[in-house]
Amino acid sequence: MPLGAHRTALMGVAGVSTGDVVLLNTLTATGDTTLSFTSKITSAYGEYIWKFYNINPATAGGIFSFQVNSGYNQTLTASAFVSRHGESNSMGDVGVVGYDKAQETIYQELAYDPANDADASTVGELHIFNPSSTTFVKHFYAETTGMIRNGSGATAHYFTAGYFNLTGVVDQVQFKCSSGAFDGVIKMWGVNN
Repeated sequence: MPLGAHRTALMGVAGVSTGDVVLLNTLTATGDTTLSFTSKITSAYGEYIWKFYNINPATAGGIFSFQVNSGYNQTLTASAFVSRHGESNSMGDVGVVGYDKAQETIYQELAYDPANDADASTVGELHIFNPSSTTFVKHFYAETTGMIRNGSGATAHYFTAGYFNLTGVVDQVQFKCSSGAFDGVIKMWGVNN
């Protein structure tokens, strides 16, 4: 499938088979501390996509993150950067945010310092490739965007990419906020090779 075609398929645009992308599961958080996808990640699909809708932490600054497999402590290496801009035309910048990991076994941040205002949320997506391969490490990338809690009403767009350094199967993915409870919806899609 050409780069970006799965995004088109998700929207059902003419000329792209929606059969290439299949909705497998939807989980809704209402004051939950984690959302865990513990089934349906199999060799049936070569790529899995998780889409995040209106993730809102109970506490401002509750970093939204993920990890894989039982125990949620797999070794990963990743890099990340952010672009930000405030409502008052302030803090326009692009830079690193301290998300980088070098063979660490902690959760990978997807959105840093989100606001928890009533109208604030984080949205985005995570892609993991070939999770059932027993030959290759498991590559991933993510993009999120949302309002951050710095008082300026700033928006932040995060870009994260890396790999889990394991040749075993990835069959579970868990999402959480560092501050504890959060609300929102996460949908999991399978992409045909």
